[in-house]
Amino acid sequence: MTAPEVQRARSAEAKLAREQAILDAAARLGAEHGIRQVTLTDIAEAVGMHKSAMLRYFETREQIFLKLTAAGWRDWSSVLRQRLGQLEPDASPATVASAFADTLAARPMFCDLLAQAPLNLERNVSLESVRSFKLVTLDEVAAISRELNRLLGLTEQQAVDVIATATSMAGALWQMATPGPEVQALYRSDPRLGHAVVEVGPRLSRVLTALLSGLSLGS
Repeated sequence: MTAPEVQRARSAEAKLAREQAILDAAARLGAEHGIRQVTLTDIAEAVGMHKSAMLRYFETREQIFLKLTAAGWRDWSSVLRQRLGQLEPDASPATVASAFADTLAARPMFCDLLAQAPLNLERNVSLESVRSFKLVTLDEVAAISRELNRLLGLTEQQAVDVIATATSMAGALWQMATPGPEVQALYRSDPRLGHAVVEVGPRLSRVLTALLSGLSLGS
């Protein structure tokens, strides 16, 4: 038995500590290599466990990253609402859009997770894992929606649409912005391909400003 691969966690506290170590390792690897590139074996090696031992804590790699996505929602929502809370009710759509864009662009791994969640992470886990994840997102969406109502008078459905647009576009734009070093060099070397060079924050801000402006005019 290797030194890191010690006894199975027996107490509730030890089990939670081991789970957190697994999540931390997955987050580190995901940030370094991208979510799609990280395997369960990679995570197990990073925490000094055999892959089969990992299954005592998480059913699949997708469950690990889905947990990280839920944590990402809580973190992003908290920071976004703090920033929105500093604005007055007459804040412009552009100012609100910038708050969304800046806080999302500052969290590249969360953007990656946002793209991967509906494509992969929700598809190889138990229904209970999906349910728990969705309940977290619903709570955070509701909290952000209240700020959008206060600032711009958006209805609940309008606010949900804005949040869905922001998060789905952040995930898609992050994928577009990180095609790999060789492809990225190609884009920058040929002026005809310049449109393929994507900056997540500025583009997301422009799109959300247009959306929020239209909703504000229509209300």
